[in-house]
Amino acid sequence: MTITKIISWNVNGLRAIAKKGLLDFISKEDPNIICLQETKAHEDQLTSSIRHPKGYFSYFSSATEKKGYSGVAIYSKEEPELIKTGFGKTRFDSEGRILIAGYPDFILYNIYFPNGKASDERLRYKLEFYEECLNVFKEQQDAGKNIIICGDFNTAHKETDLARPKQNSGISGFLPEEREWIDRLLKSGFVDTFRLFTKEGGYYSWWDLKSKARDRNVGWRIDYFFADEKLVPNIKSSSMLSNIMGSDHCPVTLEIDV
Repeated sequence: MTITKIISWNVNGLRAIAKKGLLDFISKEDPNIICLQETKAHEDQLTSSIRHPKGYFSYFSSATEKKGYSGVAIYSKEEPELIKTGFGKTRFDSEGRILIAGYPDFILYNIYFPNGKASDERLRYKLEFYEECLNVFKEQQDAGKNIIICGDFNTAHKETDLARPKQNSGISGFLPEEREWIDRLLKSGFVDTFRLFTKEGGYYSWWDLKSKARDRNVGWRIDYFFADEKLVPNIKSSSMLSNIMGSDHCPVTLEIDV
């Protein structure tokens, strides 16, 4: 049995988290793969130790129009068979939100989904981004691929996924149309891996920094691992490392026998 441990973490700035002990965290947790979101840096802005952590292949996707915005990265012990930095459509690829890594037993999507709070236009973009993702996932399912999706989805799915659902029912991140997309994702053959092991509320992955919400655990669960339902027998654990500081998000983990 070979357990693959994958970590996903919105680091809210890769250069910032590097100064707060990212490499020590990676060394301690020893994941096979770590997916980072909101890196806010182009590869040429990073130190060599962050560009090439010891023992890992590294891959980056950055915004083409804005520096210091968005961005995702993957560190992987095993060299992927395939790496793609988008879906092949400039509208969705230009913000550096997508990294796709192909392995012998699964395809891994590391995605930093858009935030829809800024304006109606950004909410429309977020929903269109969601639709494109679902289309891509379904194409890969139809091709018989095993799929794992991780990242910051910027939406809490159920009332148990945020501390104050009633107060946020009209806010992007908990709108009916955003939540309904996750319903559709599940109906199309994916599972929320965390909910395979933990049914109750009170577990969150993002807290507002300004209001010091983390001290009171007034948070949102918006960081996920979704996996093709065919993989459920292979999933050994899925959890949140809520004690790990350094970002306004905490890391989330998946352990799978593949």
